[in-house]
Amino acid sequence: MLSVRVAVVRLWSLGVEACRKCFRRTQKERDKGAQVAPHEILFEGLREEEILNLPRETVEQLILLGEPLVFRIGSAVILGSFKIDTNKLVIELAQIEGGGEGVLMALASLAKRYTKLRNLSEIEWIVHAVSCAKPNLKLRRVLQRRGFVISQVAGVGEAYHLIDSV
Repeated sequence: MLSVRVAVVRLWSLGVEACRKCFRRTQKERDKGAQVAPHEILFEGLREEEILNLPRETVEQLILLGEPLVFRIGSAVILGSFKIDTNKLVIELAQIEGGGEGVLMALASLAKRYTKLRNLSEIEWIVHAVSCAKPNLKLRRVLQRRGFVISQVAGVGEAYHLIDSV
C-alpha cells in the first residue's frame, strides 16, 4: 500500500496543473449545463478526447510510470499501472472496485486510440483477477469473451493475459 501512496504523491509532485486546468474547465462546462453523453465514461473527470490531447510529456510523467496508480474510470476505482515497453503499451490491472458500466471497454478504447496515436504496435494486458479472495464473475466472463487467457506472465505470475495487435 505504501507504493500506491508514493505513486499518488509523485503524481502531484510532478505538477499536474495542466490536468487540473482541464478538470476545472470540464467541471465548469458541466456546471453551465454542457451535457456529457449518457454513455460516456470519464477518466478521472476527463473525456477520452481530453486525455488524448494532453501533451506527450504530461502523459509520460503522470501515467506511463510503470508504477502503481489509483485512478477512477466511471464509477470504478482501479489500482493499475501503465508503461511503454519496446513498441507496446503495457496495462497491468491489479484491482477493480465498482464499475459495471463498461469501464474495461472504455479503457480498451482509450488504449487503442493512444497506441495508434503514438505509433505503437500492440497493447499487452495483464489483469490480476485469477486468485482474488472475492472473485468478480462478471469480470472473468468479460475477460474470457475478449480473448484473455490465464497464463504465467514473466515477472508477474499467474494472470489473465492478452496481447492485442493494433
